[in-house]
Amino acid sequence: MLGAIAGDTIGSVYEFDRIKHKDFELFTPHSSFTDDSILSVAVAEVILHSGSFAESIKRYAQAYPHLVGGYGARFNQWAFSSSLEPYNSWGNGSAMRVSAVGFAYDELDQVLAVAKQTAEVTHNHPEGIKGAQATASAILLARQGKSKSAIKAFIEQNFDYDLIRSLADIRPTYEFNESCQETVPESIIAFLESTDFEDAIRNTISLGGDTDTMGAITGGIAEAFYGGVPAAIAQQTLTSLDNSLRQTTLTFCAKYTYPYPF
Repeated sequence: MLGAIAGDTIGSVYEFDRIKHKDFELFTPHSSFTDDSILSVAVAEVILHSGSFAESIKRYAQAYPHLVGGYGARFNQWAFSSSLEPYNSWGNGSAMRVSAVGFAYDELDQVLAVAKQTAEVTHNHPEGIKGAQATASAILLARQGKSKSAIKAFIEQNFDYDLIRSLADIRPTYEFNESCQETVPESIIAFLESTDFEDAIRNTISLGGDTDTMGAITGGIAEAFYGGVPAAIAQQTLTSLDNSLRQTTLTFCAKYTYPYPF
């Protein structure tokens, strides 16, 4: 899960820059966690302590009403309302917050089921559910030591995402997009073409899209595949979190991923 938070934090300052290259500063004085990290922790808290995904996500959103980049308009309306009914979104918010599921469960059927649960509290459109399930299952397969070609084949066969394209093909014309169907495949391709965790994050941000969310999606998969987040990136990411988010993240990591010693 820390990989998703790292990708979010690194991508936070590039969302409106639309950079199309990999030579950028990983952390700047303005780098910050966004809604992607907050809601990832909200999901992790339920996995750690049980409870309702809908209630936890709403509670965390209300606890952090002012963010870099802010929440999406429809999510914001839902989060600060009295309703727990979903609003049929196909946005990538379902995929950005799901990484904890891929780390916490060891059986594919359970990962798919719980990923669906985390998505459908708001993103109950089939594409919203699909984006969360594809991201979480890629994390599980990476944890299990599956090859990139096996992960690619599974995602293509089960979610009908086009992963044949290369980053070089995508980058020139790719634009900002908040849908699962036009960010999750690209984020997975960024992982597939990477050589290590940092390279995966640089790949996804270099597409010039929804950089914090795509960083979160790619970052979770890359963390699982490469066996953790590099120490310098992990430490800087954890430093950027407030104490509450940091402690929940560290508790989750110690139980389900890697015991980062910070």
